Amino acid sequence: MATIDQQFVEYIVKTLVNNPDKVSIDRTIDEKGVLLSLEVDPEDVGRIIGRRGATAQSIRTLLRALGTKNDARYNLKIVNNDGFEPKEKHEDAEADGEYEPDEETVEDVKVDAEADNSDAEEGSELAKKTRAELADLDDLDI
Repeated sequence: MATIDQQFVEYIVKTLVNNPDKVSIDRTIDEKGVLLSLEVDPEDVGRIIGRRGATAQSIRTLLRALGTKNDARYNLKIVNNDGFEPKEKHEDAEADGEYEPDEETVEDVKVDAEADNSDAEEGSELAKKTRAELADLDDLDI
């Protein structure tokens, strides 16, 4: 038998996804409160997370409101069940000797660095000119 919080999240999620039959919610309780682990079909994960996480944050906000009513603290965890392993960070992989940037990437970085240096030189010239104009304005008696 599902609790009211599980039914609540299940109702919201099933209305958002294309595969409502693949929605499952596990409930665990620990010292931090109630953790609801949500699993959906891999193609529906984006719908649940939403643009910049807005949908997931909205669901969490609704859960917080339910928690206020029920004197409980709720957390929602969206479980990635598609078997996708996130890529390692470049620094970690490079330290392990697994990451070797291709030559095109290295060249792009060099070109970008040269462009940044020229921008900095132009910026410093602009800064000098602006300081001189401000100094001239300070000399004016208004």
